[in-house]
Amino acid sequence: MTSRWLASRSWLLNPATWLGASVFSMTAIGSAVAATVEEAQSAVQDRQSVAVTIYNDGLALVRDERKIKLNQGLNRIALREVSAQIMPQTASLRATDGSALSLLEQNFDYDLLSSESLLNKYVGRTVTVIRTNPSTGLDVSETATVLANNAGPVLKYADRIETGLPANARLAFDGVPGNLRDQPTLVVSLNAQKAGSPTVDLSYLTGGLSWQADYVATLSQDENSLDLAGWVTLSNQSGVAYDDAKLQLVAGDVGRAAPERAVMMKSMDSRAVAAMAPAPMQQEALFEYHLYTLPRTTTLGNNQTKQVSLLSAASVPVRKEYRLQGAEHWYYQLRDANSSPELGDKRKVDVFVEFDNKDGDLGVPLPKGVVRMYKGDSQQRALFIGEDRIDHTAKEETVRLKLGSAFDLNGTWKHTSTKRLSSNLYEMAFTIELRNAKEVPATIKVVEPIPGDWTILNESHKHSKPTANLAQWNVEVPADGKTELSYTVRIQY
Repeated sequence: MTSRWLASRSWLLNPATWLGASVFSMTAIGSAVAATVEEAQSAVQDRQSVAVTIYNDGLALVRDERKIKLNQGLNRIALREVSAQIMPQTASLRATDGSALSLLEQNFDYDLLSSESLLNKYVGRTVTVIRTNPSTGLDVSETATVLANNAGPVLKYADRIETGLPANARLAFDGVPGNLRDQPTLVVSLNAQKAGSPTVDLSYLTGGLSWQADYVATLSQDENSLDLAGWVTLSNQSGVAYDDAKLQLVAGDVGRAAPERAVMMKSMDSRAVAAMAPAPMQQEALFEYHLYTLPRTTTLGNNQTKQVSLLSAASVPVRKEYRLQGAEHWYYQLRDANSSPELGDKRKVDVFVEFDNKDGDLGVPLPKGVVRMYKGDSQQRALFIGEDRIDHTAKEETVRLKLGSAFDLNGTWKHTSTKRLSSNLYEMAFTIELRNAKEVPATIKVVEPIPGDWTILNESHKHSKPTANLAQWNVEVPADGKTELSYTVRIQY
């Protein structure tokens, strides 16, 4: 499907074709200037199918197939019910049966019909002012010219100029200007070699459509496994509905060109649009990203948020970690022995849960999103226990979630001494008191980011050195008790 889609647009990639089409288009437009072509409208009833591919950053590709009626020669077609946030410079229109259509001009009319916009269009034109007599209920009409409409109309009557309208007055207009639409409309002018009713494929990029992954995880009672359900939350703020749409989602960080300036284009050339073909499977690789295809059609209503199922996994093994995190800045400040806080630095113990994206029913790419964790109470009622955001996670990778801070675990970090050995060489001593108010023992991982070139001289518990500036201790703290970790470190700054 992808190769056919791109092949059908190969003329867009051929500069020679561009040149020929440009010469023909300029000639046709010049001869058509004096011609009056009746506008034909294409509404949602003409739609044969619609496919929507949504990216992570609020960008979407819409592929809208419609059957339209064409006359031989010049045609002017108003394609209604396109996205209000269409990027018109990306629009592409072609006949699916290969019929020759010479696209001459495209205009995106986004000036929508309202009392304000209608009055603005009538500046310099005549309107009818209708006043209703509150006593008799009879209407009296008078014509006036609209001079301006700035914070209210300025009207010129035959013998006076008035601003605003009294409460018993209203305006009547003799028509609606052609470029004032009741909804966003893409108007195309094209030449058809023959009359007929071909199916055309309108493709364009648009804003206003977004998606994100949301995950619901239920932790087992023994906290050794979890059940995971993934949902896609879709949001449509594009100004139009997509009924029975084929839905695809692209997960990944797709590069976008930074705009030179923010500008809305009203007239544009036809350009090629990158597209993805419908896939028979739920998930597949797409370039350096991942493509998810919903195996059924769905309706995306305007101003609607909906959820569709993404994945489900049961009994995924998990690991739980208590972590007391230190702060590097203390080791710089404590070169002055008098800078240590008298009562120490009280620190919370954070709770982490992690699992591998390969166990149980997982082993699939996980789009970025929020994981919300639940656990049942003594009556098996699921209660919310924390959430964290994950980035795009490939299979075989580890998902690590910070769920909050432990209520019954905490610690106090104290500086006990500093000895200066030279201008940039120091020996410092510390203690960390770890307290556990739980009814069961707990192992707390103490992590200290120590700057410079350092060496632990003595310690009450054996440390590990996972990276150049990290010292770690796994300290067992008894139930309803406490443990003191002490260490002396030599640091060369």
